[in-house]
Amino acid sequence: MKKILICGAGGFIGGHLIKDLRRQGHTNLRAVDKKPFSEWYQKFDDVENFELNLERLDACEKAVEGCDVVYNLAADMGGMGFIELNKALCMITVLINTHLLLAAKKFGVQRYFYASSACVYNGEKQKDPNVTALKEEDAYPGLPEDGYGWEKLFSERMCRHFREDFGVQTRVARYHNVYGPNGTYDGGREKAPAAVCRKVIQAKLSGNLAIEIWGDGHQTRSFMFIDDCVHGTQMLLNSEFIEPINIGSSEMVSINQLVDVVEDIAGVKLQRSYKLDAPKGVNGRNSDNTLIQKVFGWEPSIKLRAGLEQTYRWIYDEIVREKAAGGPSVVNRS
Repeated sequence: MKKILICGAGGFIGGHLIKDLRRQGHTNLRAVDKKPFSEWYQKFDDVENFELNLERLDACEKAVEGCDVVYNLAADMGGMGFIELNKALCMITVLINTHLLLAAKKFGVQRYFYASSACVYNGEKQKDPNVTALKEEDAYPGLPEDGYGWEKLFSERMCRHFREDFGVQTRVARYHNVYGPNGTYDGGREKAPAAVCRKVIQAKLSGNLAIEIWGDGHQTRSFMFIDDCVHGTQMLLNSEFIEPINIGSSEMVSINQLVDVVEDIAGVKLQRSYKLDAPKGVNGRNSDNTLIQKVFGWEPSIKLRAGLEQTYRWIYDEIVREKAAGGPSVVNRS
């Protein structure tokens, strides 16, 4: 069986990907993350686990040597509250993809997957909450999210040129707001679905039935459940399609509507206040899935309500468990 390397394995998507690969019967897996093992969301003892800083070339070579397939999910990132205030840290992530590509070239990796982001899209096309869904060609002319988006767009080009010049078979997905259980929900790196779940849970448990929403609540997004993400990722890596492609839900909602859904799951109604000076990103973003439907006859399809119910239950259990243990909720895991 091929040796598969998962970079960013201690994080949210990486942990779920390994879980699914194991479910399929893959036994020759190597998992790498720079975080201590105690901070990995999902760690499996039957997997070869390494703690390595992949910003370093020597670490990337150690991770890649002997592997046939590389999934690069590693990045220093988080929700909008993190990426708007940590642009330099987001840009430094370019070292990870650059060094992994060099190692993939050196050791003859057969397939290389890079996790890009919808943050690569031109900001001029995302000013209206009633946004026209973003097609792959809308990444150019380049005007991506400052910091994080520029790093992702540059790294996409690196993947392209390593494929064209050196024959490294790269595949690039542009993820749109992935969420689900076993992910960051506190500490500043969490994304909107997890943050809203946490705030609603804390309001319900405390009896203080109020919630603060970043922005005016009218900004729109689409949110993709982790199971769709994991399926689409493997589908793309194993295909012959070589261009960057959207992997995201097309079910667009406003942040106010997102809060509506979580309130309904929790069985509460909260008094809303709006923090208008908080980081909120673009006014509107949604995934156009025309290309992925054409190429694969598939698109992410798990409805937001169904995915949020699972996410809410997991975060609720985590908060209650930590509260009973007398400690803080889990923080800073991405």
